Amino acid sequence: MTASADLVVVGAGIAGLTAARVAAAAGIRVVVIAKDGPTGTSYAQGGIAVSRGADVEVHLADTLAAGDGLCDVDAVRSILAGAAEAVDELAALGTAFDRGSDGSLSMTREGGHSINRIVHAGGDATGAVVQEVLSAAGPTVRHHCTVIDIRTDAHGVAGVVVAGPDGITTIDTPAVLIATGGIAGLYAAGTNPPGSTGDGIALAVRVGARVADLEFVQFHPTALWIEGATGRIPLVSEAVRGEGAVLLDRAGHSITAGVHPLGDLAPRDIVARAIAERLRQTGESHVWLDARAIDNFPDRFPTVTASCRAAGIDPAHDLIPVAPAAHYLCGGVITDTAGRTDVPGLFAAGEVARTGLHGANRLASNSLLEGMVVARRSADAIRERLGRWDLDRWEPRDLARTVADDTNDGVPQILSDTAGVVRTGDGLDDADRRLHGRAGDRALVAQLVIRAAQRRTETRGCHTRLDHPDTDPALGHSLAYGIDPDGEPIDLGPVLPHPAATAEVTR
Repeated sequence: MTASADLVVVGAGIAGLTAARVAAAAGIRVVVIAKDGPTGTSYAQGGIAVSRGADVEVHLADTLAAGDGLCDVDAVRSILAGAAEAVDELAALGTAFDRGSDGSLSMTREGGHSINRIVHAGGDATGAVVQEVLSAAGPTVRHHCTVIDIRTDAHGVAGVVVAGPDGITTIDTPAVLIATGGIAGLYAAGTNPPGSTGDGIALAVRVGARVADLEFVQFHPTALWIEGATGRIPLVSEAVRGEGAVLLDRAGHSITAGVHPLGDLAPRDIVARAIAERLRQTGESHVWLDARAIDNFPDRFPTVTASCRAAGIDPAHDLIPVAPAAHYLCGGVITDTAGRTDVPGLFAAGEVARTGLHGANRLASNSLLEGMVVARRSADAIRERLGRWDLDRWEPRDLARTVADDTNDGVPQILSDTAGVVRTGDGLDDADRRLHGRAGDRALVAQLVIRAAQRRTETRGCHTRLDHPDTDPALGHSLAYGIDPDGEPIDLGPVLPHPAATAEVTR
């Protein structure tokens, strides 16, 4: 079966739906493809970081501090500057952001932020509220489908191959936007949906796109600890600490005292590392979050409350057991701030993309912000590409690869054992050996993560090497990776400060 579209969007979270809606409003024929289950957006609790006026420069400084030397300053400034307009647009679509008695947006504070600038909805259900609004705004999503290949010709993207309930479908298209989220589903325990397995990264590198910063996997410091739990672990939002909760060990001692001036509101990499170190010292499996002093906890944090109560915990009276869990990929497919990749016609937005905003460690609540801003710009860039495309004369060549039989067997345990909060050279080398020769996209993405972690022989941001505990000034740049003709990961050298797409060929 063959169909056609001006644009195929892969993924139906905040980035995918935003790009699809803006593109459709401009008259672009859009097809949105989505796998089973909820999106990563729907699980986002904290909110959206938004700065206006003079605060944009303060927000910039906070983002750069969290990124630990690897942010692209121009990209950061550009994306942050687009936040207010994007949030205002969400509100205009009907997103019921939480507001104060005077009608102004309620703002909270999260780790690494110097002031309150996080807007939220439904208390701690921001992602779910935004997902519902964007899903209702259209266009229609083809659910239970997976893009298994992107076809290219001499001019770039030429189509996609989709596996779905009706079998295999080829969609001819000159533009594809990948918005498939991150890779937390490749770990034994993570805070995102099990389907977050790096599909978009594999699709992109297989057609020649570069990736970078894959070693920087952010572990959320406070996932709800449940003995023996694997797969998706409930998140205890960072906003809980923003409202006054404190991290303690079993003896009641602070986890972060003396570690960072911001204490429990330090950037996530610092808090996660502090917890990991305390657990190493004590031999225990989790620490405690004391949120008992927060007034009206169930009203402010209904999602966290429900998760805790399901585990037999009352956060108004009990300490909450927490531990770090795989949460967010700071790197991904290299793009500019309009989502353009190295491959003409291939775009990426959201967690799957590496714009240079996050550097070595994402600042809390900059993720939904990035997804919205870059996706809106991607729609405009795609319209420019279509304006140069003669669809009447378009005859794509069939260059589809043979799709390997994919499997997740063993990959989550390998990554969790060797590429967790702390890593060692020996552990990473062992993972490289165990992954070598495995077929499938998930194994490929895991190999790319391991390769990047091996090459970064320093501790920086959310990449901690026990055998290289210091930051190395000589590694103060991002490193790019791709694959060779045999599908093996290869190093492609430093990323330029301002990633730019390869010039497109006009037909």
